Amino acid sequence: MISYIKIIFSKLKYSYILNSYNDFTIAEYFRKQGARIGQDNRLEIQTLGPEPYLITIGNHCTIAQNVRFVTHDGGVWVFTEEMPDLQNFGPITIRDNCFIGMESILLKNITIGPNAIVGAGSVVTKDVPENTIVAGIPAKPISTLDRYKEKVLDVWKQQKPPGYFEGIDPNFNHPPEFIQNVKFRDISILRKHLLKLYFNED
Repeated sequence: MISYIKIIFSKLKYSYILNSYNDFTIAEYFRKQGARIGQDNRLEIQTLGPEPYLITIGNHCTIAQNVRFVTHDGGVWVFTEEMPDLQNFGPITIRDNCFIGMESILLKNITIGPNAIVGAGSVVTKDVPENTIVAGIPAKPISTLDRYKEKVLDVWKQQKPPGYFEGIDPNFNHPPEFIQNVKFRDISILRKHLLKLYFNED
């Protein structure tokens, strides 16, 4: 009974600690666990796995929800009767200006980027070259960053509503919190425009 109460208390304490951070500040919590993390990141995750000290994240990266970091090979379990002390670890490195899509799994001994994108739901088993987009299981290159940029710019010309993101100076390095506030402010403008574009609704 006492151990059960301790478990509940531990979970409540962990939840309380995490709730004191947001996507832009939780890097501080991970650094305390030994992770090497740069600046200007948005981390929509609540854990880096059991070995956060093996994780390196550069500057200006987004890690989307439910991304998993696998720095330990659990398959060695099958040898533990013969070799009970056997383990197999490896680091994960994410370079500057990367986007890791939700539900992705990053395996040990890989380096991603810089300027790379990992598609949602991918399983990354090998290094991802810079300026490359990968997706799939296992993740494979599907586009260059330049090609992707051309594509999304063409689409955005139709999707961008008039007046959207007014007040943003492209020559000024706005903090992430400011950008987010503008997005929340303009969400009704965007919603109205997209409903008219795709469903002809005013």
